[in-house]
Amino acid sequence: MRNKFESLELGQFIPLHYHHNMLNDSVRVKGFKEAINMVVKPGDKVLELGGGTGAQSFFAAQKAQKVFCVERNPELVDAARNFLSTNINGEKVEVIQADALHYLPPEPVDVVICEMLHTGLLREKQLYVIDSFKKRYLEKFGGPLPIFVPEASIQAVQPVQQDFYFEGFYAPTILFQDPRSIQERSKDLADPEIFQMLSYTEPFSQTCCWDGKVVIAENGELNALRLITKNILAINFETGSTVDWHTQYIILPLPTPLSVAAGDHISIRFNYQGGDPLSALTDSLEVYFGKETRRWSEEETLNING
Repeated sequence: MRNKFESLELGQFIPLHYHHNMLNDSVRVKGFKEAINMVVKPGDKVLELGGGTGAQSFFAAQKAQKVFCVERNPELVDAARNFLSTNINGEKVEVIQADALHYLPPEPVDVVICEMLHTGLLREKQLYVIDSFKKRYLEKFGGPLPIFVPEASIQAVQPVQQDFYFEGFYAPTILFQDPRSIQERSKDLADPEIFQMLSYTEPFSQTCCWDGKVVIAENGELNALRLITKNILAINFETGSTVDWHTQYIILPLPTPLSVAAGDHISIRFNYQGGDPLSALTDSLEVYFGKETRRWSEEETLNING
């Protein structure tokens, strides 16, 4: 059963100033603009779930006939209406104060934009909201489902040696890293291992889990894991190209560091639900030496990879 305090979590009531920070992220904004321009066709009807300041609805409105922009936070509803009123084609966007988890548009739509994304698909309710929407949409309108932006997510985990000293102060805590920067305080001990691949149009599990092994490539102290989430915003099937966006990496410190050498097999196990707090991942996380190679059955492999 979902915690009664979840409405206070990130993804439910992100304050306006945080959205301004997201608007300042040019890589994120340009990526969504390109993806939406690629996916939305002239005359389309579009739904945005969790519209925030209305920026992505604005991008959609440049081609769409109509955009339904759903936002729960009353402060953001007011801001989106004000911003859209001063932007070209803003009148095509209807800003609706409602909970994205329960809202359905009054008519079928061609595209659904939903950016409730956090690394690991944690904290924010991307999986929960889209899964609920798909079931309710099909019950009301039947198929086909709309195109989703993002279209897919790929998740990976990577063993690292992390410097947790800050001017001599040792603090092994959860850290965030810019995917576009050189991580001078991190040493990669192995390549990233993919543990989940999902398409939002296809059926997917809300469980994010892995029980597998990595082979260490560099000698060092394994004292943290890096969590990586790559979002496929749109797919151009004609060119075979994608518009991608990485959320911030998360560095998860291990309670007991392991001294490792190249060739060591390290077992990693975790299990959490999309939208869970970070503690759900850290509480379920197990990292230990594992010399034996386990052979996965086909069914297990499919479950692990989403």
